[in-house]
Amino acid sequence: MMRFARTAAVAAPGIRAALGAGARRMSTGPAGGAGSWRFARRLGAWAAGTTAVAGAAYYLGRNEIEAFDTAEPAPELRLLAGAQHRGYPVAEMERTAGRERLVVLGAGWGAVAVLKTLDTDAYDVMVISPENYFIFTPLLPSATVGTVEFRSVMECIRRIVKRVRGAFVEASAVDVDLEAKCVLVEHAGAGRVWVPYDRLVVGVGAQSITHGAAGLEHCHRLKTVLDARSIRQHIMANFERAMLPTTSADEKRRLLTFVVCGGGPTGCEFAAELHDFLAEDLRHFFPQSVRGMVKVMIIQSRDHVLNMMDSAISEFAERQFDRSGITVITNARVQSISETALRYTTRAADGSLQEHEIPQGFVLWSTGVSLTPFTRLLCDKLPDAQKNRHAITVDDRLRVKGVADGSVYALGDCATVEYPQMLARIGELFDSAHAKDTREITRDEFAKFVRSAAAAYPPAASHLHSLMRDFDEFDVDSSGTIDRGEFGAMLQYVDSKLTALPALAQVANQEGVYLGRALNTLATRRADAAPAVTAADAAAVPPFSYRSRGTLAYLGRAAAADFGEGNTYKGSNLAAKYLWRSAYWTQQVSLRTRFLLMIDWIKEMVFGRDISRF
Repeated sequence: MMRFARTAAVAAPGIRAALGAGARRMSTGPAGGAGSWRFARRLGAWAAGTTAVAGAAYYLGRNEIEAFDTAEPAPELRLLAGAQHRGYPVAEMERTAGRERLVVLGAGWGAVAVLKTLDTDAYDVMVISPENYFIFTPLLPSATVGTVEFRSVMECIRRIVKRVRGAFVEASAVDVDLEAKCVLVEHAGAGRVWVPYDRLVVGVGAQSITHGAAGLEHCHRLKTVLDARSIRQHIMANFERAMLPTTSADEKRRLLTFVVCGGGPTGCEFAAELHDFLAEDLRHFFPQSVRGMVKVMIIQSRDHVLNMMDSAISEFAERQFDRSGITVITNARVQSISETALRYTTRAADGSLQEHEIPQGFVLWSTGVSLTPFTRLLCDKLPDAQKNRHAITVDDRLRVKGVADGSVYALGDCATVEYPQMLARIGELFDSAHAKDTREITRDEFAKFVRSAAAAYPPAASHLHSLMRDFDEFDVDSSGTIDRGEFGAMLQYVDSKLTALPALAQVANQEGVYLGRALNTLATRRADAAPAVTAADAAAVPPFSYRSRGTLAYLGRAAAADFGEGNTYKGSNLAAKYLWRSAYWTQQVSLRTRFLLMIDWIKEMVFGRDISRF
């Protein structure tokens, strides 16, 4: 009960006063009295609230349960008798007349969104992934310290594939034959096999970029549940080793120095969760002599952490970290990492580089994304169209550039969308906007142009509409009209805003929903399976347009959200923390994970985080 009273005190003064009093009565005196009755009523309110939330979750997820219960048994992948391709056998699931074979590589946000959006009878679906589960990646930092359990952020991919009556194969894609339309997959110790497709969706994610730093084998990453478990074990192992009487003071300081390389959302949220773990849980089980040696550091290559968000949020995050005792080092480049130390450089005021070395007991590497071996191989097969060193280039319909028949798609962290540049068509667009007998565009003519261009270029729609507000700013000579030069400046501004999309879960999710709907549209145009995607198919599908729903960041008893165009939310109280949690709770892919998360958060508030090393 003392633990209950302590965590309630951390949560909020009102809860502390109510539950703390109840806890003291229950632990020091007989039950009964007004205090015990108030405590019982509050406990009942907690139970009622939990029941209400669980009921709402069931209501929201009932269709998912019904679909799972009524789905047919999963089809099997079988070898085709005598079929060989480039030295390996060919395997295929039983086909349905009139359906194309859709093969999905990966089980991340993009792939799952495709599967949840597809019509159940649109395709013969096969999902291939080295793990048979989906991970809710935004909550991985919470899993590293026990705020939530590992299985609460996982959902078996077979449950999701079952909805579309598809097959799942636990294997990795190692090669692709774009002409023969088949993928070579491999399961460790079980050999290789070719899997044919009519349409291929690549959603295999990305790996961390190295930035030329040496010694990354001494770092942790945070992309999988296994990564989170390894981090949890390392943290507790360092604390337990620091408690040994044979460990010197310098060694204790090294063991308890935790360094995060990268000031993006993952790095900042991990640092915040680690600080909460130290401040709310470990301080009750380790002496001050050890706790006083703990240091948490963030090393960021840019001038601010969370630099992809609004500057107000970056500054708020840095102030919050300063209050929490988290050291933030900006404009720094990590050079090398050894088993016991980390070297980085900063640039002095005179422009010279200064080298620093710090002892470290733990390093998390969370800095950008790069091509995986499979995506690099795919890009190498399309050298004329694939020039990006960090991702597969796709067009505005998520089709891999360079694949002639348009049958291969890519989405999520492994892909970058290349939008058509409006400035390249300035002559055509300018002539379409002004009257035939003039060489200038009036305000009314420009308004008509914006409406038509926004329909033709959906990704640029919001930026085009903003030009109406800034018409006078671009009208440099104050003539009330726009000439060709001023019009070119407008188009250049719009093109500059169509930058690469961030590597966020919501981007991959929106791409998956879009592609699922596009595939549904294309499926209805098929009387039978066709070998190629036609121009008419492409015209039937509108281009992909990303709409930011806001970017969230947890900062340790505080949270922030960037909704774009200067609209931000910053809170450093319990309400902000639970607003952040509720946003992610609603985005869960299943009723099961919603329920498990709710239980985990209640357990953490009542009993604290588990500090066992396992």
